[in-house]
Amino acid sequence: MKKTPAKKTTPAKKAQKPAKSAVRATPVKTTGGSWSLSIYIYWFIILFFIAATFYILGRSHGTTTPTTNNVEITEEALLQSGDYYESGKTKLLSGDLDAAVADLTAAVEASDENIDALVLRGEAYMQAGNYAAAMDDFNAAIEKDAKNSVAYYDRALLNTRLENYTAALNDINSALAARTERPNNVLQMRDLYARRGQLNLWLKNWEGAIADYTSSLALPDGVVSANVYAERAEAFTALGQYAAAINDYASAVRVISEQIQGATSADERESLSSSAMSYFEKSAALNLKIGNIDAARSDLESALTIGTALNDVDSVERLQGLIIDLNNISANQQ
Repeated sequence: MKKTPAKKTTPAKKAQKPAKSAVRATPVKTTGGSWSLSIYIYWFIILFFIAATFYILGRSHGTTTPTTNNVEITEEALLQSGDYYESGKTKLLSGDLDAAVADLTAAVEASDENIDALVLRGEAYMQAGNYAAAMDDFNAAIEKDAKNSVAYYDRALLNTRLENYTAALNDINSALAARTERPNNVLQMRDLYARRGQLNLWLKNWEGAIADYTSSLALPDGVVSANVYAERAEAFTALGQYAAAINDYASAVRVISEQIQGATSADERESLSSSAMSYFEKSAALNLKIGNIDAARSDLESALTIGTALNDVDSVERLQGLIIDLNNISANQQ
């Protein structure tokens, strides 16, 4: 078979010289003289980089927040701090203290300005029994924000646990002053006065305790606690004002009767009932002291009814014995 001869390849042409750069283009005449096109290109590049620089600086300025120490905190860090704070708060409420401390520590490290995270971590430490770490956090929060009423209040609770009642009282005073100057939705003035009343009661400042409890009960915010009436009754008793104390015990029982109706668990109803039984018994003792035997008997019988309902055998036996003694006293007086 006859082979077809291969086509001859034409030698490649020599590479042509590159066209002259546009920079070397024919000058363009203007009214002010002759300018080359390259000048426009150079100026365009320069202006582009200037605009880009200002754009970048503008974005950088908008996404950072200077701190008091001239340290810039990015928005990302602030968001992370907030996320860790919410997670730590949720875990603290659920009782997962170690995990709460870990998240709140991350929140504090992400932003030194997250004072709420510092306070909340102090609460977690306090609940975990790490009182030294809790005190450090509360002190640091107060140092950063001298008008943080929550930090003062929490430190008062910690000092109360440490049985340093004078320091606790000073902190409650600071909390009251800070809360008055800068209101918040976390603390109620009613609760602050009640806490100060309790501290005055423990410090045997009876008049101060009565004044604080009265202020607490007079405020419209928050929920009235039966304990406030009962503790004011203790202060009245210490001053020998038995009639006022009896009235307060009756008020405490009335509050409890309202709370029992709204109780959602058997444990809560049992706890409230036990408190009412105790208040009836204390009221009976005061009525007996002022010679009101019939009222004392009525109080003891009410306490006995509650004890029977609670199946509290020991209390039932004790109350039955007291009623027998009271009946004997009444019989001897006739």
